[in-house]
Amino acid sequence: MTSRRLALLLPLLPALGVAACANPGLDLPPLPDASRSAYRLGPEDQLRVTVFNDPRLTGEFRVTDAGTIALPLIGAIQAAGRTTAEVERAVEQSMREKNLFRDPSAAVEVMTYRPVFVLGQVERGGQFPYQPGMTTLTAVAVAGGFNYRALRDYVSVTRVTEEGRAQEFRASRQALLQPGDVVTVFERRF
Repeated sequence: MTSRRLALLLPLLPALGVAACANPGLDLPPLPDASRSAYRLGPEDQLRVTVFNDPRLTGEFRVTDAGTIALPLIGAIQAAGRTTAEVERAVEQSMREKNLFRDPSAAVEVMTYRPVFVLGQVERGGQFPYQPGMTTLTAVAVAGGFNYRALRDYVSVTRVTEEGRAQEFRASRQALLQPGDVVTVFERRF
C-alpha cells in the first residue's frame, strides 16, 4: 500500500471502529405508539361468553388456530381479528338465524390473553402471561430481569401486523406490548 493511500485511510479508521462497535437493533424502525383502539382477538385468547337467560350457551372458550370459537347449539363463530363487541354481535346474529331467541343478548370478555415471549439477554427467557398495560420493561422483569450482558436502553419487539405478517421494531423500555409480542433483549458490545 502506498503512503498516499495509507494517509487517506488513516482518518477513516476511527469511524470504522465505531461502526463495528455499533449496538444491534439501531437500524430497526421504531415501534409505533400503541393505539388505544379496542383489542383485536387472536388465537389462544381465552374468552368467557355469557348468553343471558340460557346457561347452556354460557362458558369459557379458547380461540382456535383457525380463529374461531365453537359454541354449543350455535357452532363456529369467527373471533380472530374482531373485538369482543363484534363477537357479541356475531353470536347474537347466529342465535337469531337459528331461531334460538327472538331478542338474544350476549356478552364476551377476555379471560386470558395470548402470552408474550421474552428472548435474549435475560435471566429466564420464555413465554409469559400478558397483562393489560404491560411494557417491555415489565416483560423483562417477569423474565428475571436483564442479565449482565444485556443492552438495557432499548429492545426489539416482533409483532404481527394487521396485514398478518411479523415485523421487527426497536422499542423503548416504556413501550406498551400487545398479546403475542416477542421481546428480544440484545447483547451489548464491549
